[in-house]
Amino acid sequence: MLGTLREEKVFKDPVHKYVHVTSPVIWALINTREFQRLRRIRQLGTSFYTFHGAEHSRFSHSLGVYEVARRIIAQFERNRYPGWPREEGLLALAAALLHDLGHGPFSHSVESVFNVSHEDWTCRIIEGDTEVGRILAAVDPAFPRKVAQVIAKTYPETVVVNLISGQMDADRMDYLLRDAYFTGVNYGAFDLERILRVIRPHGGHIVVKESGMHAVEHYLMSRYQMYWQVYFHPVTRSSEIILRKIFQRAKELFAAGYRFAFLLDPLPKLFRGELAVEDFLRIDEPLMQTVMMRWTEEADPVLADLSARFVYRRLFKYTAVAGPDDPAVERMRERLAKRGLDPDYYTEVDYPTDKFYDMYKPGHPGTKSPILLLTEKGDVVEISEKSLVVSSISAGSQQQGTHYLYYPEEMTEEAV
Repeated sequence: MLGTLREEKVFKDPVHKYVHVTSPVIWALINTREFQRLRRIRQLGTSFYTFHGAEHSRFSHSLGVYEVARRIIAQFERNRYPGWPREEGLLALAAALLHDLGHGPFSHSVESVFNVSHEDWTCRIIEGDTEVGRILAAVDPAFPRKVAQVIAKTYPETVVVNLISGQMDADRMDYLLRDAYFTGVNYGAFDLERILRVIRPHGGHIVVKESGMHAVEHYLMSRYQMYWQVYFHPVTRSSEIILRKIFQRAKELFAAGYRFAFLLDPLPKLFRGELAVEDFLRIDEPLMQTVMMRWTEEADPVLADLSARFVYRRLFKYTAVAGPDDPAVERMRERLAKRGLDPDYYTEVDYPTDKFYDMYKPGHPGTKSPILLLTEKGDVVEISEKSLVVSSISAGSQQQGTHYLYYPEEMTEEAV
């Protein structure tokens, strides 16, 4: 299966124009049932309720990440940079393609309720008895484990990990451009071509020539704007809150022995925490949307009402509060209770900076490997030490977000 295809396969792509595939292994992986499932998982979860064009899939994003990685590797190999291990090219491409294989429906909402990790599921699929696993094992019996290690960030060749998971990785460079394109905003635009020309493998990391610093500044500014204008958008947060509360209610009802009028397999296994890989792969957004549509008719009034609010986009409204202890929060809970609505299901105080997306924070304990500049003297320095723009962006990423109190629209007149 190694070597090259007799004829190159090409995907037309709205972001990168074309995605090129010459490896038989990559082509085979794309055509597996596990990878094709990503067509049925949206890239931006419930953001389509805020930006109606945000219907793009994890499938298209994964192809985009592969293409960015392919172009980076081609540039490294064409210029014979000594810091890139040529023998790791296929490994890096496979990891780039498969990095999101374990995402469930509606992105991170399922993860938070059922305490599952998309990275864990990705590794289980890759190393399991799956079409993907068998294709990878045909390359070498140890190959599935290596791909899983790159995705889990435990692979010893750190430059390969950096390419897939770092502060300027192929994943981020694709999703910023792709998410900006499909949401219709301009914030995510940056000069990808310039960045690809100035990045280098060096000392086990992906670094940037100092002459390319301004392109990186543009990239980080775009990333900063996308987080605050798109990923943290309060309307999207409203739809995510309702979705989580639907899953929480269903899980609670199942544990209490409630008899659902409609419950498709393998959801009982999900509720019990007993999903096998083959069960997980059956859970996608069409299945969950079908279930929630039917749940609008359930006997349980909370599950039925929350499902209807989500399906028909009757989202919670929101108002700024000082925090969870703001007196307005307790007043709203009391008013909801008087109307017969459970405050635990019909209100929430949300704060955007605890989300799965992360901004560039050099020196922060939770930050992945920092962006490094390679100076003309051959020294390596963290970019904010050279760039006033980046140091300002980094400081801005520490800004305090706004606490929002979410509640049903019919309570708007009573909101404080």
